[in-house]
Amino acid sequence: MALFRAAVCAALFLVTEILPLHAQDVTLSSPDGAVEITGNILGFDGEFYRVETKFGELTVDGSGVSCEGPGCPSLSDFVAEVALSGSSTMAEVLLPALIEGFALRNGFQTRRDSMPDNNFDYVLLRDTGRVAARFSFFVSNTDEGFADLLANEADIVMALREIRSAERARAREAGMGDMTGPQRSRVLALDAMVPVVAPSNPVRSISVSNLARVLSGDINNWSELGGADAPISLHLPVAGSGLAQAIDDRLASPAVAKLGNRLRRHDRGSTLARVVATDPFALGLASFAETSTARVLTLRGTCGFSLRANRRSIKTEDYPLTAPMFLYLPSRRLPKLARDFLSYVRGPGAQIVIRRAGFVDQAPERISMNAQGNRLANAIAAAGPEVSLEELQRLVQRLTGLQRLTTSFRFEPGSTRPDAQSRSNIIQLARSLEAGAYDARELVFVGFSDGDGPANGNKSIAMKRAEAVRDAVILAAETANLERTEIGLAAFGEALPMACEDQRWGRQVNRRVEVWVR
Repeated sequence: MALFRAAVCAALFLVTEILPLHAQDVTLSSPDGAVEITGNILGFDGEFYRVETKFGELTVDGSGVSCEGPGCPSLSDFVAEVALSGSSTMAEVLLPALIEGFALRNGFQTRRDSMPDNNFDYVLLRDTGRVAARFSFFVSNTDEGFADLLANEADIVMALREIRSAERARAREAGMGDMTGPQRSRVLALDAMVPVVAPSNPVRSISVSNLARVLSGDINNWSELGGADAPISLHLPVAGSGLAQAIDDRLASPAVAKLGNRLRRHDRGSTLARVVATDPFALGLASFAETSTARVLTLRGTCGFSLRANRRSIKTEDYPLTAPMFLYLPSRRLPKLARDFLSYVRGPGAQIVIRRAGFVDQAPERISMNAQGNRLANAIAAAGPEVSLEELQRLVQRLTGLQRLTTSFRFEPGSTRPDAQSRSNIIQLARSLEAGAYDARELVFVGFSDGDGPANGNKSIAMKRAEAVRDAVILAAETANLERTEIGLAAFGEALPMACEDQRWGRQVNRRVEVWVR
């Protein structure tokens, strides 16, 4: 109690009275009555009170005070309330599946209550039938999710894209700090944007550049893509959704004026895929998790390389149109049960649930050297004066006997900063090191580059990237005993390209750090 009184007194001493006194609805008192805090209660998480006082917002440990006033919550009947707002793709299937898994693991029963406008509550019940938690889902899109968080009407944002710079700035202005910090955002699962057609459509592949030209209206007939002489009917997610905005960022904004009535938008990804599957002249951009019976087109490059979306290529980000699924969290403390749920979704049990729900989990997988045939064939085909046979032999000799992890690292365009998926991978790999998953094993961080510039310079850049990723993982693995793991470095520059480099996306795919394990 002495510590509590000292902390409160220090807080009161350090602030200046800047707010007029309003009507208070709670009073928090220490047992000896020496300290009293009055104000409007903002929240209670089962452990801590958040109170707006004339000295500003204070967070007070509920175990050290008693609460009096009409706003005081019932400690015995406390219900953890969590409001989630944003992506319908995440709200309709993924998060309910994770809540069910969390409830099963912790002995709760569940109940789903419908609300207006397709919103709903997921209620967790104790054995006695008493409500333990209520997860309220406000189903809209990523834009609305961030707007609700900034308006203090949501606790968690479900987003199919990263927070935009304007939203990030508004969050800072609202006192929410940096929303891109490791404790404020996390990748829940992985998805990808995939071009889909009807099973009867004869076209099997499309280049990323041609896909962008379809969006711009420059290509409007299937004959230009190797199909029938028929106009292309384009189907996209509704404007404002995270996936639609990711399409704008990665490919191009649809030329609405040019496309006219050939462009149709859908507020549900499942609806988009079903409509495309029944129209032989339709082309859609859909979520990998919601392709239904539509057929996914392979992405190809002009140099002959091709990339198909599957679980491994999305995990490794070898597939260029990956779309991580984010949870963005407020700076305030969430109820303990909500924090337990957020810890659960990062664990191995949740990764199984994510995969069964049709999305791509983040559990690392190992890819043997024997499975690298296409990549090695591409490397041999692309070899020349800059990449010698001796360099390819050095690569094979160094990696023989090791397996590639799907945990890979790529970087934001024009930057050495890891992208969002890679920042999540740093935390995941660090936690595995802390858990001893790689004790008595060898981990090798292997850097690669694009082919822009001299080979020796590219090899040096690739080594610096490998060192930077290794250092970031070691820094994040605070409790790991690194003496139990042999950690090495290697760099091969442009020797093992993943994609053609005539487009920006191909060069970005090739700039990467892989992790190999023995």
